[in-house]
Amino acid sequence: MQNRFFRGALLVLLSLVSSQVFGEAGWTSYAYVAELTSTNQFQYLVTLKVAENPSGCRSKSVFYQDHSAYGSEQMFQLLLEALSRGKRVRVYVTGNCELNGYSEISSVSIIP
Repeated sequence: MQNRFFRGALLVLLSLVSSQVFGEAGWTSYAYVAELTSTNQFQYLVTLKVAENPSGCRSKSVFYQDHSAYGSEQMFQLLLEALSRGKRVRVYVTGNCELNGYSEISSVSIIP
């Protein structure tokens, strides 16, 4: 009985300590890029005032991608173009939530 309790408590503790939380994947609604930031943690952050974010992450408007991820440079360039030209974009969230509650993205779509 004590062994089962110890294992259960350990699983709960490990889930609380985990640096990533998982939510739902899918496309956000279209929105204007409010801010695009390149960080010293080898990531970039994009702030979009979206009406819908299916990820379930704590932050509904801040998204991230690692600079080393496949296709991240093209996504960054598309977001930069949308910011400079005042175009609306949507992003595909993977369901991964970063420690700060930001949603990981894997695709970007722009409206001409």
